[in-house]
Amino acid sequence: MSVDEDKDKSKDKDNKKEELIAALKNCGAVKFGDFTLASGKKSKYYIDIKKASTDPVTLRIIAEQAAGKIRDIDLDIVGGVALGGVPIATAVSLETGLPLLLVRKDVKDYGTGGRFVGDLTNGARVVLMEDVTTSGGSVLDGISAVRDAGGVVNTVITVVDREENARERLDSVGVALIPLVKASDLVVQDQS
Repeated sequence: MSVDEDKDKSKDKDNKKEELIAALKNCGAVKFGDFTLASGKKSKYYIDIKKASTDPVTLRIIAEQAAGKIRDIDLDIVGGVALGGVPIATAVSLETGLPLLLVRKDVKDYGTGGRFVGDLTNGARVVLMEDVTTSGGSVLDGISAVRDAGGVVNTVITVVDREENARERLDSVGVALIPLVKASDLVVQDQS
């Protein structure tokens, strides 16, 4: 790859990040105040990706960018952990044409039962989609469930990485975390 091609690729990556940051801001996904996160931590800002995943324009941007990140990964299934990862995984499944797997937080003990919606075969390679990662707790639980059922998870794509240890925790179980944006990008952008 030439120097000019490297520059073009870097510029395109920056433009995509800026497009997503603008979309997240425009749909009201970035809020400032006093918040308690799912991890129990207190925060001066909150990233409400549910706002983004219910806005079709922003969800399309997320799906396109996530699909771009996984084009070079050999995968069989796009998965999402309930609830935040479900609309994102669904949109990415539609964008890529890969089958969808939904991971419930708990085993359903009625109807057909089970922890999964979709087909997970032994050895299937799954990328898990996440809305926001803080400590990585919910997606780690999803990784464990998929692996226990015979699936292979080596990659998690998150819309926003809050940069609070999720990457290190996922690394410790052999999973790469790929953020579309980092919280520091959003907070700096929103406060400027």
